Amino acid sequence: MGCYCVLVQDGRILLAHWNEGGRHGWTLPGGGMEDGESTEQTAVRECLEETGLQVTTGELLGVDTIYISGADRVVPAAGDLRALRVVYAGTVVGGELTVEADGSTDDVRWFALDDLPEDRVGLVDVALRFRGENAPR
Repeated sequence: MGCYCVLVQDGRILLAHWNEGGRHGWTLPGGGMEDGESTEQTAVRECLEETGLQVTTGELLGVDTIYISGADRVVPAAGDLRALRVVYAGTVVGGELTVEADGSTDDVRWFALDDLPEDRVGLVDVALRFRGENAPR
């Protein structure tokens, strides 16, 4: 299970650049749940780790599922992946925008909602639909 925040301020959305095993793309800040965490705690912790920002979760925007065949994964031997992605609205309450050290995130940036990067992952468009918005093409 992965938990993510949609952080929007002044018509801009915060995205994290995922870069792992030769694959990359802009995505929502967030990631995998650890033992003992709630979905909200996961989203808050992951946002802090990836962006340096302290956030609070707001409205549950939606839950999405994804299937990735083993052949399409970074490590094909890991087998097929079926994942649940929980997406919250979030609010920045502190911290300073910084890039995660020694992780799969190598950049974080604010993007205008009407000018999103083309190399974004599908989760960004899913989250915008949850918000009732269409991603630019």
